[in-house]
Formats: sequence, C-alpha cells, structure tokens
Amino acid sequence: MSSNNDLQQSESVTMDPLQDSKHSVPTLLDALLPIVALVIMLTAAVYLFSSDSSYGANQIALIMAGCIGLLIGWKNGYSWAEMEQGIVRSIGVATGALLILFTVGSLIGTWILAGTVPTMIYYGMLVLNPEYFYAACCLLCAVVAISIGSSWTVAGTLGIALIGVASAMGLSVEITAGAIISGAYFGDKMSPMSDTTNLAPAVAGTDIFSHIRHMVWTTTPSIIIAMICFLLLGFNAQAGIESNDFEMTLSLIQTQFNPGIHLLLPLLVVFILAWKKVPAFPTVIIGTIAGAVCAALFQFDNVVKFASDETLTPVVALVKGIWVAMFNGYSAETGDEVLDSLLSRGGMSSMINTVWLILCAMTFGGIMEATGLLKRILQSVLGLVKSSGSLMITTIASCIGANLITADQFIAIVLPGRMLKVEYAKRGLAPVNLSRTLEDSATITSPLIPWNTCGAYMASTLGVATVAYLPYAFFNLVCPLISAAYAHYDFKIERLSPEAEQALA
Repeated sequence: MSSNNDLQQSESVTMDPLQDSKHSVPTLLDALLPIVALVIMLTAAVYLFSSDSSYGANQIALIMAGCIGLLIGWKNGYSWAEMEQGIVRSIGVATGALLILFTVGSLIGTWILAGTVPTMIYYGMLVLNPEYFYAACCLLCAVVAISIGSSWTVAGTLGIALIGVASAMGLSVEITAGAIISGAYFGDKMSPMSDTTNLAPAVAGTDIFSHIRHMVWTTTPSIIIAMICFLLLGFNAQAGIESNDFEMTLSLIQTQFNPGIHLLLPLLVVFILAWKKVPAFPTVIIGTIAGAVCAALFQFDNVVKFASDETLTPVVALVKGIWVAMFNGYSAETGDEVLDSLLSRGGMSSMINTVWLILCAMTFGGIMEATGLLKRILQSVLGLVKSSGSLMITTIASCIGANLITADQFIAIVLPGRMLKVEYAKRGLAPVNLSRTLEDSATITSPLIPWNTCGAYMASTLGVATVAYLPYAFFNLVCPLISAAYAHYDFKIERLSPEAEQALA
C-alpha cells in the first residue's frame, strides 16, 4: 500500500546508473561481495541474537554490507556525492511507507483507547470457533482486501483485531498472522484498486484486467492450498483458554470498554476511504482522528483515567490521554495479565525500531543500485536463460533477489520488469506473462523478508516477528512455486499474436 507519489519515485529511482568514462563497469565479483557479506552477517546476527536480531543487529549488518558496496563503488570511479544521491533516492522511495508506519502506530493507540479494537476482539471471541478460526481469518482478510485493494490497511485494522482474538483464545498468533497475510495479499493482488496490481501491468505493457485474469491461474490454486492448510491446522487446534478464563476475558472487556457496534465507526471510516482510493497516509490519519473522536465521545472516563493526572480538569485530561495514546500507545490496566499485554500497544514510538531497520535496508539497496552492482547481477542472471520457461523462473528469482537487496517491492517490480521486458518480447511471450510473474514473486514475497518495508510493516503492526509467521504464510510461499511450475511445464503461458509480433519486429 503506497501513494501515487511513491510509485513515481520508485520508477525514477530504478533508472540505470551512469556508465561513462568516469565509471568502470563492475565485475560479477564486485556485485556479489556485498551480498555475500550481508548473508554472512545476517546469519551471524540470528545466531548471536536469535529473535532479537531485528532490534539492532540486522541494522548493523545492512550498514556494514553497504559500506563494502561504497568501497567497491569508489574503486569503480563513483564519487561519494553520486553514491549519496543514490542512498537519498532509495530512502525517498520508502518515505511514504515510513509515514504510514508512524500513523498506524497512532491509529492502534487511539483505536484501543476508543474501544474499537477491544470491540472487534470481543465479537470475534463470540463468533469465531477455534476449529475454523485460521481459515476464517484468511477468508475474511481476502474478501476485505479485494474490496479495498490494500493488504496494509487490512493488516492494520482487521489484522490487529484477529491477532487479539487469537491471543485471547489461546490460539497461535504466528499461524494467525500467516493467515492474515495470506488472505490480505491474495485479495490485494486480485483487486484493481491495488497499487502493485496497477504497477506490474504498467511496467510489462499490458492492461490491468488482462493481468488480473491471467493471475487467476496462479493465485486461485495458491489460496485454495493455503485454505486447506489453515483448515487442517484449525482441526488440530484447541483453545488454550479455559471456559472460566474465556468468560472472564469477555467480562473484563465489557466492563472496561462497554463494546458495541457504534465503536466500529473508525473501522468503517477507514474502509470507505480506502474503497474510495484515498491515499494511504491521509486515510490512516483520518482513521486515527476518528478513533480519537470515538474515545472522547464514548470512553470519556477511561481516557481521563488513562491520563493519570489528577491536577488537570477532565477536559484537559481527555486531551492529554488521547495525545499520549497517539505518540506512546495505550497501556491497559484491566487486572488480567494476558489481556493487559494484549491491549498495551500502539503509538508512534512503537514504530521507531521498524523505521530504523527500513532506513538501513534502503541505504544498502540505494548503494547497490547507484553503483550499478544490482544491474550487474541481473545481467548475469539473464545469461542463464535458455528457454521461455527458464526466463520466467529467472524473473521470479530476480524479483525475490531484488526484494532482498533493495528492501522495497516497488523497485523489485520495476527494475527486473524493465530489464526483462524486451527479452519476453523477443521470445514471443505476451506481456501478461511478465506482469503475472512480477506479482507472483516481487509482491507476494515482500512480507516474508524482515528488512523489506512490507515485512517490517507486518511484523510491527501484527506484533509477530517475520521469521515467526513466515512458515505459515502459505499463500505467499506457494504462489511463486506454482508460478515456477507453470513456467517449467509451459502451462497457461500466453504467446504474442502474429500481429503483435510483427509490430514489435
């Protein structure tokens, strides 16, 4: 989910770096050295720091690998000013995502304060059965994502509540996060309102509806497999909460927040704005304000109590409480340890570590791109292409690699798409093959990479580490494999019409 400006920036940042008399063309060894160093350092970070590696260790690994790229660029004749400009452009691509991250933090804080999230948890606990909970999460997120075209909005609204329901019922939050992401990304890909679903056919040179029709062949079996997996996991799942505890949790939510349909108004506001294609940043800001208004109207006493300042008048305390929730999140004091940990979340401050990770990742990606190292890797990969099938499999590998290196799904769509578009035409392949393959790889795998903007966003928003939910994001894992199988067996691969081939000749 991104603004139109982000898409324009992503296209501009992927322009080829200067290759003139001042710059030596990088060798393959040049291009691979920073990548190998990064892999070694990230592996060491996970070994030494385990699940805490994203809280500083990964950031250092990305910066150190970037420094190796800087040295190679300097060797090849690039000045610091040129490489710095590449870093600035790369970070510029992520600016929209960073703004959305901060505002989502505020949204979470005000929505808990307003009782919106507790209300969704309350009704979710009443309606959802543990046996079909994971599958229901996937299906619900898919339907909503199709209607609004944004996986980020789904995760930042329904996703938060579904994670809360899972936690309150004693179910696996890791599997739940995988189900949310699977459904959200399926719906996002099949929606004509999605940014990436518009970008991929634009890069490939086809229209969006032909692109969506062609994606049905890979996304449909992928989501069916994912749903079967979630159903099987659900049949073997048992709620980890006793009946008495279940009733107590419902009672505490009811006592503390007085849940009701009216408290879902901020959710409705966000969905309407997203459906109307209002850009992400203002949508989330307005959703945050709607949460603050609901908190003031329906949770006045709770907000004043949350402000914890008896020296203030009630009205001033109300303003302070909402303000604190926006920048530092909500801290629950229900008396139940599990529920308190569940509802003590949000605030802009909760996103600072994620922003740190994204900035470091985009710095590394900017260096790799500005010095021509990423382009050199892609050119070498093209040398492996022997057939139409291997070209599409190479596209998948290139997009996943670009996601790992540049940490941004838009660059991972645009850069390989531009470089490979001519090769598809040479081999008589219709543009929809390229657009579908770009989506099946670049977009789908982005939330599986911890330092990618999408992976970092999902982990921060859902409160589940990327490596923890990765094994359960079945749709995102299966779809690239099905796409590669189709390419290998030449199944549902469209050829250019004789007229189109003649026009390109």
